[in-house]
Amino acid sequence: MKKVFLCVFALALLVATIVPVTACAEAALPSISAKEAVLMSEDGHVLFEQNATEKRPIASMTKIMTLLCTYEAIDSGKASLNDDVVASERAASMGGSQVFLDAHATYKLEQLIKSIVVCSANDSCVAVAEHLCGNVEGFVQQMNDKAKQLQLVATHFENCTGLPAVSQYSCARDVGVMLSQLIKHPHYFACAKIWMEDFVHPSGRVTGMTNTNKLIRFYDGCDGGKTGYTSEAQHCLAATAKRGDTRIIAVVVGAPDSKTRFKEVSSMFNYAFANYESKVYADCNTRFDGIAVEGGKTDTLDISAQGRLVAFGKKGSANAFRVEMNLPETVKAPIKMGDKVGTAQLKDENGRIVAEVDIVAASNVEAKTYWDFVKQIVTH
Repeated sequence: MKKVFLCVFALALLVATIVPVTACAEAALPSISAKEAVLMSEDGHVLFEQNATEKRPIASMTKIMTLLCTYEAIDSGKASLNDDVVASERAASMGGSQVFLDAHATYKLEQLIKSIVVCSANDSCVAVAEHLCGNVEGFVQQMNDKAKQLQLVATHFENCTGLPAVSQYSCARDVGVMLSQLIKHPHYFACAKIWMEDFVHPSGRVTGMTNTNKLIRFYDGCDGGKTGYTSEAQHCLAATAKRGDTRIIAVVVGAPDSKTRFKEVSSMFNYAFANYESKVYADCNTRFDGIAVEGGKTDTLDISAQGRLVAFGKKGSANAFRVEMNLPETVKAPIKMGDKVGTAQLKDENGRIVAEVDIVAASNVEAKTYWDFVKQIVTH
């Protein structure tokens, strides 16, 4: 069977173009030649930026919002990864990066999502948009609605692919925010880490996919991102990397060549990992002292955090935070797992709240029945 391999670069050239994966201890602020750049933590702390809110075309980084809206449709129950998606003639006729969908053929939604993440397939974007909203135009409206919800400062979409459009634009900071939302969806990482994989069509024909984000293979900790290129946008890249508990996002828009975009994002990662860190103070696995239960079949309620309390800052500064629990002395049965019973706040050295999560019941506690009380009296 014939295979079409997309975006394959010589490995020798790749190794030569990317900054070494081990960050030096004295990493300085990066020098950026791209038109725009931003470096931020996963929760939005901006560490470095350059012209980061200027309106520019962002090419296929547009697909970050396409994917985000798709995952949110799945989360809401409007779609499933197992959905059958019929590729329209419009989808199959898309140019640029593609997996060469067969018109009228049926594909799984998960398969199409994977092709968007791995090899930036324009045809799959259109097929997904039509499946979720009936037409591309309705899906693009959802993309713009989501941009408003996220309070993006300089973003407007005209299509779901990033192909050139006069009134379509975004900026480095907005792309960083979009990527920070996309990476909240675990399935994204299952696709983003793929380096090469075959896309098998219903007919048995095979299209070879190669990841357009070369940093997932050549930068230590990089596990996601999106490239983009058009003559108008030039070379673009948004990527994320994680080492230990620290996750960083870096974006460049309008780099002069592909070599530069990978090098400059790598340089920003190096700077961030050398100078900043995250410390997790609480998450869903953190053990807390239980709460006394009134009228329950058990005397103590197990509790857990519904989310994470994470401090991010210059290395060493993340140790200066403290967790303050706001819990009642007792709770009254019955209680269902997941019921909110209080909050936990992360405070800095000046007492300012920097993060807050709900504390919830980690188990069910049934209320005592009449016979439970009788039994208690008899046994005592």
